[in-house]
Amino acid sequence: MKNILIINGHQKYDQIAEGKLTQLYIETASEFFLKNGFNLRHSVVESDYDIKEEVEKFGWADYILLQHPVYWMGVPWITKKYIDEVFSSGIHTVTYESDGRSGADATKKYGSGGLMKSTKYMLSLTYNCPLSEFSNKDGFFDGLSLDEANIATHKTFQFCGAKPLETYSVNDIYKGDLDMTLELNKFNDILKRNFL
Repeated sequence: MKNILIINGHQKYDQIAEGKLTQLYIETASEFFLKNGFNLRHSVVESDYDIKEEVEKFGWADYILLQHPVYWMGVPWITKKYIDEVFSSGIHTVTYESDGRSGADATKKYGSGGLMKSTKYMLSLTYNCPLSEFSNKDGFFDGLSLDEANIATHKTFQFCGAKPLETYSVNDIYKGDLDMTLELNKFNDILKRNFL
């Protein structure tokens, strides 16, 4: 059996971001993983988590699913705090040994000292902006793809040696005509491609 850690990266803002959509995706993913025989653990960044326990979960996990809304073009600040605390606390044991460079071996490159080389991760994102803004030279992100626009999160996992799986995003969430049946079907299709 494979081990999956689902991280709820939501930060609540009353009347703006209550967390219901994030929770729906976490429940959908949890059902998928349990149905397909995965061992499942959860983490919630907006909680009184224990850093040592979180590091242990990272060491346990074969896969990590990070579910979060995109606030101001990145992870919510409380999610960044979680990343800083947990990834840093895993030094020499779970997340990374060093930045990878070595005075004795010039071929060792920056960012190659990760310890999570057998771990794969998936980003699942909720966005207000429309999907058309990505991979569009005239769009807000100046031609950047969805993954390129989330490079800081990808590089954080890469620094620790983890390998990316296909990213999912639901877009235009405040527009009012979001077809959640269609979106959840797309989400489940990506889960199947990534994990089965």
